Amino acid sequence: MHQNSVNLQSAAISEEFLTDALSFPQAEQTDRVGLDQVEPTWFYTRFEDCMEMYADLDRVGEYLSNHQGWFCRCAEPMQTQPIGENSYDLLIGRFGSFGYQVEARIGLELVPPDEQGIYRIRSVPIPGYTPPGYEIDFQATMKLVELPIDEFCQEQGIKPAQRPIAITGAQWTLDLYVGVKFPKFIRAMSESIIQKTGDSLLAQIVKQVSRRLSYKTQMDFHTTENLPFLTQGKRKKGMS
Repeated sequence: MHQNSVNLQSAAISEEFLTDALSFPQAEQTDRVGLDQVEPTWFYTRFEDCMEMYADLDRVGEYLSNHQGWFCRCAEPMQTQPIGENSYDLLIGRFGSFGYQVEARIGLELVPPDEQGIYRIRSVPIPGYTPPGYEIDFQATMKLVELPIDEFCQEQGIKPAQRPIAITGAQWTLDLYVGVKFPKFIRAMSESIIQKTGDSLLAQIVKQVSRRLSYKTQMDFHTTENLPFLTQGKRKKGMS
């Protein structure tokens, strides 16, 4: 019974800390002492989704390629700054627990589509900035495909009078690796608990943030293009 109590307490402490630290984001200088020599603990998640737009491929592709007009708006409340023609500096926010804080920033490049029509988003260095206590490897791919209108409308319960003339799906996959340099008292905890909790929390964070970003992008596209946006019940539940 005592051993179970200790394990549960360790799990609770790990989850509370990791909820803050993995939601990551510039540890205070005093908290980072000695962390330069610490090997990061790596967490990983893969996320796949499809963002539907009620327009043809060319119209959606033109909108997505002109990311200077929508990316910063749709990324709010995250703070964004352009750092190149196709790259952005994203400030995710400050989080912490047990006197340990980190401030997450990531540079992302929105690579124009290649000959196969594949879009890529990848992490890039932020000029003059070194992440304090964490590393992020963000690799995403996206492809635009025509979706069958009748089948889609039936699945989503869209009435015939609201039937769009075209539906484009932005199908994308994200592979995200996050390495966190934990202070000594965290490293003293069970590695398996840290790993399991970290992977789970990272997956939850990515799912929530990604779906909200997709929803805001959908709204922005249809508003900008003056197109009706038929809110999908199944998707909307995932945004809350």
